[in-house]
Amino acid sequence: MKIWFVHQNFPGQYKHVAQHFARSGEHEVVTIGEATRLEIPGAKQFTYKKPNGAGEKTHPYIRGLEAAVRRGQESARLALKLKNDGLEPDIVCSHPGWGDTLYYKEIFPDAKFLSYFEFYYRNRGSDVGFDPEYSKIELDDLARVRTKNSVNLLTLEMADWGMSPTKWQHAQFPEEYKSRISVIHDGIDTHYVKPDPHATITLGRDKRTLTADDEVITYVSRNLEPYRGFHIYMRALPELMRRRPNARFLMIGGDEVSYGRSLPKGQTYRQKMLAEVGADLDMDRIHFLGRVPYEHFLNVLQISSAHVYLTYPFVLSWSFLEAMAAGCHIVAANTPPVAEVIRHGENGLLFDFFSPEDLTESVCAALDDQERAKSLRENARRFIVDKYDLRSQCLPQQIALIEDVMQGRLPVL
Repeated sequence: MKIWFVHQNFPGQYKHVAQHFARSGEHEVVTIGEATRLEIPGAKQFTYKKPNGAGEKTHPYIRGLEAAVRRGQESARLALKLKNDGLEPDIVCSHPGWGDTLYYKEIFPDAKFLSYFEFYYRNRGSDVGFDPEYSKIELDDLARVRTKNSVNLLTLEMADWGMSPTKWQHAQFPEEYKSRISVIHDGIDTHYVKPDPHATITLGRDKRTLTADDEVITYVSRNLEPYRGFHIYMRALPELMRRRPNARFLMIGGDEVSYGRSLPKGQTYRQKMLAEVGADLDMDRIHFLGRVPYEHFLNVLQISSAHVYLTYPFVLSWSFLEAMAAGCHIVAANTPPVAEVIRHGENGLLFDFFSPEDLTESVCAALDDQERAKSLRENARRFIVDKYDLRSQCLPQQIALIEDVMQGRLPVL
């Protein structure tokens, strides 16, 4: 089988499944992206030229589409060259979000296409309009969001089959396409991501080393922004710090914006929230760690006394499921993506996203009952091992799906 894995920033979601097929020695594996962050022995790996973005005069609604078209053209140029060199796929596995494979069907009409459908944008019922503070709905926003699905819809029409990582994300897609999208998560390597009672973190600012014996409250996001509830968490900190005088607060995340609107140039949400509540905080006990190496991220989870997670109704974070696999005591906002994996009082605690007071009460409840905490930690990890483990659950399902699509068999939903 000749399998191509295409992702704008390879490997993305294809790290493990691409390695599996390349390692077998029975398949021709090709990887394509603008950049490649992982070398895979046995695979043929290629990158295309970074495309230009949308033009300055392009209508705001279609800037994303124009950028995807330009990327699709660059990727198609590379695909044509590879075809002329004798490389041609039997099946293409791709993330369509950036437009990489928009024109592959025209180049490889006989290939099968399995697309990773991560999120379908809706102007009601998910992230848009969820938080009135940062997501006011006007007609212009509704029109922009509707247009934003252009690449999604072009790919849905083209794909032989699709894959979506969670039931809630799958549910966002139009009804007429859901029956051709399997729900399979990327998978969590629970052999690597696991509890470690001996884990430590040494803080750079004061050189203090923290262990699981310390009271450590953790928060993780790729970037510190409203989509992941950073503003709600910061508003809870003054009272939470008052009630937990010995606690340390570790926050992982950058100051850019991954999702949603950016602030005016030069401003960050961290600056904004510190201006709002900073005077009421003990800054000696708050540690903004920025973006850290993966091993340090795991150590932070492993020493955590309570791990706080918030998200709009949006894509569920890998880091959240990894926190569960690491045996964290989860305190999470009760939004639909979270409720798919957290059962209140069984494997974590849920609170109202918009209530800093509820967040504070939930964290204090988690810290005050250590006997219950032990049970919830164990249940959180067990849930991930049973449902999301890479080797025993998700990777075998991904492999079977690729083989089914390739052979023209109807996959099991």
